[in-house]
Parts: sequence; structure tokens; C-alpha cells
Amino acid sequence: MLPEAYNPERAATQLQGKALENQLMILIVEDDQLIQGVIEEALSDGGFETTIASSGEEAIDLLDGADPGFRALVTDINLGNGARDGWAVARHARQTRPDLPVVYMTGDSANEWPSEGVPNSILLTKPFAPAQLVTAVSQLLNAGSQPST
Repeated sequence: MLPEAYNPERAATQLQGKALENQLMILIVEDDQLIQGVIEEALSDGGFETTIASSGEEAIDLLDGADPGFRALVTDINLGNGARDGWAVARHARQTRPDLPVVYMTGDSANEWPSEGVPNSILLTKPFAPAQLVTAVSQLLNAGSQPST
């Protein structure tokens, strides 16, 4: 069965409804459907709502949509189906949301994180345990909610 074609208007409508329902909406950017499922299940089990983008371009469309209410971004670095990789998606997200938590996932690009990654992000090297992802997202969200001194 082929995946349903991406429809930005339908996605925006779905996101607005989800954002109102739950304040813990996480944007997942992953081009591999099997990994999408594992990540979505782990975050759902951790109490998060999720929206999945299969490409960097789709993720940027969702980030630029009418207040999608994302609380964090979880992105693969190497997105093989578009011109924008996870580094570019995170930089774009941080232009409008400087405090948005970012968790990067990679199998082979960890050495680029110091120069390409956004500040206050976490990098997980594949393969990782689903609990590590939930912990990373929770850690970044908790760090962002600490009172400043």
C-alpha cells in the first residue's frame, strides 16, 4: 500500500486540532517508515502526541504552519528524499523558535554535530533504545521549563 500523498492544508488542520488537545506535540522528521513507527510508539508511550514528516521540506512546511504548537523536534539527519537534511530543518525551526528542543538521530553523522547542530540539542546514535529518545526529549523539555536565575 502506497503512503497517502502529503496535503499541507489537511496537515495544518489536523495539527491545529492536536495542538489544542495536547501541549506535548512532538514533530518527528524521519524518512524510513519502520523507524517512524518505532519513534512514534516510543514517544506515544512516553505521553507525547506526535506528527510525522517524511522529508525536510514537509517538516519545514509544518513548522511554518499556523501555530502547530510543537514542543520539540526529533529529526533524522540524513533524509534521503529531499534537498533539506535534519541539520537544515533544525536551523530553520530555531529561526522562529530559538528555544525549541531538538533531538537529532543518526547512524553515521555524529562527528558533524559540533559544527552543524544547533545549541542545546541532543544527538542519539542509531541504534538506540526507545527509552533513550523519551529521556532525551523529556530532558530538553525540563531544561527549558526551569526558572531562570
